[in-house]
Amino acid sequence: MYIEQAFKGNNSWISNLIPMLCIAVFFGLNFMVSEEQIEKMNQSMRQMPNNEALILGLLPFAFLLGLLFLLFRSWHQRSLLSLTTSREKVDYKRIFFSFSLIVLLTVIGFLFSYFFDNSNMVWNFNLSKFSLLFLISLLLFPFQIGFEEYLFRGYLMQQIGVIVKNRWFPLLFTSIVFGLMHFANPEVAHLGYGVMVFYIGTGFLLGIMTLMDESLELALGCHLGNNLIAALLITSNYSAIQTDSIFKYSGVENPTAILIEMIISIAIVYPIILYIFAKRYNWTNWKAKLTGKVHLQIKKYDTQANASNNL
Repeated sequence: MYIEQAFKGNNSWISNLIPMLCIAVFFGLNFMVSEEQIEKMNQSMRQMPNNEALILGLLPFAFLLGLLFLLFRSWHQRSLLSLTTSREKVDYKRIFFSFSLIVLLTVIGFLFSYFFDNSNMVWNFNLSKFSLLFLISLLLFPFQIGFEEYLFRGYLMQQIGVIVKNRWFPLLFTSIVFGLMHFANPEVAHLGYGVMVFYIGTGFLLGIMTLMDESLELALGCHLGNNLIAALLITSNYSAIQTDSIFKYSGVENPTAILIEMIISIAIVYPIILYIFAKRYNWTNWKAKLTGKVHLQIKKYDTQANASNNL
């Protein structure tokens, strides 16, 4: 019933049109930036101290998340709880479990790579810089992943779902657009467009767990765990996030090898993640939840009562 939560609010054509236009303009401006402009921005960021550049890169997401919530509340007159989960309250244990699982799998994968071949991994740890990085990451990454999850797996998934009256199209659309949003990342320029397969595949992973679990909680924890470890554990000269991490990759990037690693993640690791979640949370009826129709089964409720109870 996650997509159906959108039926609780105002779904008039104007209430859908204005926010969608705002989002379309936001993405349009993103894609209008040329490759030369992107490279200039990346170079200017690299000239700054890593922690300052990280703050500059993440801080706008706090504004964007607040703006998204404001548009959502004012135009659709719904509670943020209904944008987060179909359950009566947010299950923080789900967020923590998902976060812990991703961190554990990522660290295990890194240790395997390190002991297999660490010739290009340089010890980069600096206590003072890393401590500041850790604090910045804890404070600001939740805004970044919050904005992306509430926008793609939350708002767009629900509103597109109630418009087209099915589940497969919002899953497909949000996953592809989520991947395309990372088009300006330096990894794409250095490693080639094949990297987009990984970003789009990650969008599908997060979208599937959202629809199967009827909430954003697992996607929020998974996304946060991935980004935090990416910032804290290892960085490279071509990473989207330049940080004072524990390790730094000093070798020359091999696009083919990296693309193979990403494909392995999508083909093997991602199904394992979904299998663990499915067993833990007793997911059933996959076909209906991922491709079935969306029906109006939730009665509209008193907006004022909801606003006072579920902020």
